Amino acid sequence: MRDDASELIPFQGQQPWGMKPDMVLNDIMTGDPRLWVPLSEHSWSRPLHLNVTAGFYVHILKVTKAGLIQRHRHSGAVHAYTLKGRWHYLEHDWVAEAGGYVFEPPGETHTLVVPEGCDEMMTLFFVHGSLMFVDPKGQTTGYDDVFTRIDKYRAHFEAVGLGGDHVKHFMR
Repeated sequence: MRDDASELIPFQGQQPWGMKPDMVLNDIMTGDPRLWVPLSEHSWSRPLHLNVTAGFYVHILKVTKAGLIQRHRHSGAVHAYTLKGRWHYLEHDWVAEAGGYVFEPPGETHTLVVPEGCDEMMTLFFVHGSLMFVDPKGQTTGYDDVFTRIDKYRAHFEAVGLGGDHVKHFMR
């Protein structure tokens, strides 16, 4: 780091042609409650970044009741940072707690659970590729990816008065 004030000069060249502008979302935790999209009675998704070119999405998952959330397999890597509460997978002996980071490799299949005694869990997930929902034997029961998320978010934003195109704020 330089302390010389004469170096505090912004870049004066041109950015690459076609580059998309920065996406800055302030107040993501306490902002408009209409941005929290219900996934089930006790879980919501707050979209942050929907990348249709690279095939990934970033969202905050909020869960307000202990129990099984979903069983799924990954086609791509997932990065998770637990903001509040705790969660784990039935297939592993670790517990993700507030302030903790988890990397999930492609191909991993597991069952997400919020344990008893946890009133609220919030985790920032970076999901590359798709999640294939499976039953306990591994038979596919559905899937989720950036495109199904966009459809869910668009329908919700339309229903709550933000308009379906509001989803474009999160797309790059």
